Amino acid sequence: MLVSLVGRHEIEEREKNFLAPYAMKCADSQGRKYPEKEHQYRSVFQRDRDRIVHSRAFRRLEYKTQVFVNHEGDHYRTRLTHTIEVAMIGRTIARNLCLNEDLVETLALVHDVGHPAFGHSGEQILNELMAEHGGFEHNRQGLRIVEVIEKKYPHFDGLNLSYEVREGIIKHTMDYDKSVFHHYQPEKSPLLEVQIVDIADEIAYNSHDLDDGLSSRLFTLKELSELKMWNSIEQAVKRREPNIDDHMLTHAIIRGIIDTQVRDVLAETKKNIKKYNIKSIEDVRDNWRPLVTFSPQVSEMNQELKIFLKENLYTHHQVEIMNQKGLRIIKELFNLFLSNPRLLDPETRKNLKTESLHRIVCDYIAGMTDRYAFEQYRKLCSLSDRYSL
Repeated sequence: MLVSLVGRHEIEEREKNFLAPYAMKCADSQGRKYPEKEHQYRSVFQRDRDRIVHSRAFRRLEYKTQVFVNHEGDHYRTRLTHTIEVAMIGRTIARNLCLNEDLVETLALVHDVGHPAFGHSGEQILNELMAEHGGFEHNRQGLRIVEVIEKKYPHFDGLNLSYEVREGIIKHTMDYDKSVFHHYQPEKSPLLEVQIVDIADEIAYNSHDLDDGLSSRLFTLKELSELKMWNSIEQAVKRREPNIDDHMLTHAIIRGIIDTQVRDVLAETKKNIKKYNIKSIEDVRDNWRPLVTFSPQVSEMNQELKIFLKENLYTHHQVEIMNQKGLRIIKELFNLFLSNPRLLDPETRKNLKTESLHRIVCDYIAGMTDRYAFEQYRKLCSLSDRYSL
C-alpha cells in the first residue's frame, strides 16, 4: 500500500481536529519577525525546534552545570540532560491535556539556553557585575540569544523563531518580571504550553537533584525516608518488591516521584480549566491565575523536597566550594576583558560597533561552558597550568 506523505497542511488540520480549543495551534501562530516561506512538511513549531537543536547555544548545554560541575563526574545531570528530561515530561503532560506537544517540546529545549556556566551562581555574579548596565537574567539572555546572538542566516540575526516561542522564553514562569520592557504582551498571561514547561522544569529538577544528591553521597536514603513524598512511594515500592536492593529502590522511587507529580498536574489542571471556564486562547491569556498547577497536597510535599534539597545539596559545603570557584572565575574574567577588550576574540570584538563593552563581555562570558571558562581562566588569570583552581 502506498502511504502518502504528511505535509504541513495535514499537521495543521490534525491540530484543528484533535487539540483542545484553548491549545496554541500552528496555523494560528503570529509568525516570524522576518517573513519566510513556510516549510513543505514541517509546522512552524517543528521548524523552531530544529533551529534550536542546531544552534551553538543548545550544544553548549552539554558542558554547563546543573548542580555538579562537568568534570566532577560523568553521570551527573548537565543543563543538556536536564533539558531533555523537561522536554519528555512536558510532552507527556501536553499530550494528555490535548495541548500542542511540538510547542511544548520547543519551549522545553530552549528554556535554559540563556544560563551561563556554573549554574545559578554564574547567573548571580553576572547580574551583580551588570547591575548598572541592564542586569542579567537567564530568560532574557535566552531571548537575546535567539533574537540577536546566534548567527546562522545571511539576512537577519538570531534564529527568527515564531512569536509564540519567543514570548514563551521571556514568560517562562507565571511570575515573570513584568517590569522588563519587551514586545510580547507583558500584560497577558503565558500560554498553557508555556505553563507546562515551567512545571515540567520543576518536576525534572526536583527528581533528578534527589538522584544526583544520592549518587554524590551528600545525603542518604535514610534521610530521604523522612520526607512525606519519598516515604509514601518507598513504602509502596517495598510492598510490591519486598526484597528490592537500595540501588533499584532509589530508581523506583525517583520514577514514582515523577509519575506522582505528572498525574497530579494532569488532574489539577483539568480542574482549573473547568473551574475558570477556559474555552479559548483568549481565556488563557486573560487569566492571571496559574492553570497548570499541583494540588495543594502535592505542592506541600514538593515544598518539603525543595527545602531538603536547599539545605542538603545546594548549600552543601562541597557544592558551595565549586560555586565559589565559579563566582571567582567569572568575576575575574569579566574584569579582565573590560580592562583589555583586545583579549576578546576578533568575531566578538566586531559586536562593539553596535553594543556596549559591558554587554559584549557579558554575552561572551554567559556563552561559556564550565570547561571553557576553566580553560580561559587558566590561560589568562592563573600562574599554574593546572586545569582547576
